[in-house]
Amino acid sequence: MLPKEPPKQGQIGFLYVPPYRVQGISIAGEQTCVQVPELDVAFDIGLCPRPALSSPYVAISHGHMDHIGGLPYYFSQRMFQKIGVGKCVCHAAIAKVIANMMQSWAPLEQQRTPHEIIGLEPDQQVQIKNNVFLRGIEVSHTAGSLGYAVIERRSKLRPEFADLPQEKLRELKNSGVEITRTLEIPLVAYTGDCEIGPYLFRDEFASAKIVICECTFLEEDHLSRADIGKHMHINDVVRLLPVWQAEAVVLIHLSRRTNMMTARENLMKLLGPEQASRVFFLMDYRTNKERYQRQLAEAAANGGTVAAPAR
Repeated sequence: MLPKEPPKQGQIGFLYVPPYRVQGISIAGEQTCVQVPELDVAFDIGLCPRPALSSPYVAISHGHMDHIGGLPYYFSQRMFQKIGVGKCVCHAAIAKVIANMMQSWAPLEQQRTPHEIIGLEPDQQVQIKNNVFLRGIEVSHTAGSLGYAVIERRSKLRPEFADLPQEKLRELKNSGVEITRTLEIPLVAYTGDCEIGPYLFRDEFASAKIVICECTFLEEDHLSRADIGKHMHINDVVRLLPVWQAEAVVLIHLSRRTNMMTARENLMKLLGPEQASRVFFLMDYRTNKERYQRQLAEAAANGGTVAAPAR
């Protein structure tokens, strides 16, 4: 009898939510890495899918192996491919532990891999692009964990000066009057592994254009398992959706045993067509591919194009 072929390597999930790509692999207990290339960041790196190497920042939610195991490889490959020094953003409580992990590789490889580790206290942030910041938000999980929000800062003219001519505005500005105010626009929020809590009702999640949400359990009889592991259940997502204004809520971290067809059917029953239309499973390859093909067709029909994303 001939042996079976080895299983195929994990396929990368992909969604296009203009102008952002959300791509990666997330399987509960095995690996999670979700990248938004346009924002220069990947969230977690349980293994290291090749596209994730292009992101100069990796935001680690917590220290479980399926969320951090690929970090040394990410640092190493960034240098091997001459892309530049990789930067790891993490909870300040585990920054030293990650530094020790990287130090332990030096005698094994007989070289030191350049890397940068940025520890954040809850509600601290780091600039990752011009006027774009990555903010850490403490969440509750079995290990100390951070969720993240990518926030753009925009200057806007104060309403009381809206009708003034440019000459008058320049005069006020030169005299020291603050004629603008700074707005914070949440672009993408990432829950990391966590149980539902008040942190998920914050404005960074409520107002984000895209929310990437851990949702490990879908079955009704798995509520207790979700509680024990401090993971999200689909019932929690149902509670959060009226608060989250997101154009797209991307569910990740489902287990390998999840049947996508059944998951979509249950989602429709729980949410109804209107709410379910903005909820996506990252690893639902068929549905997401069909959606992207429609986007391409619509762009072509309107005389425009959508650049095919690198896989």
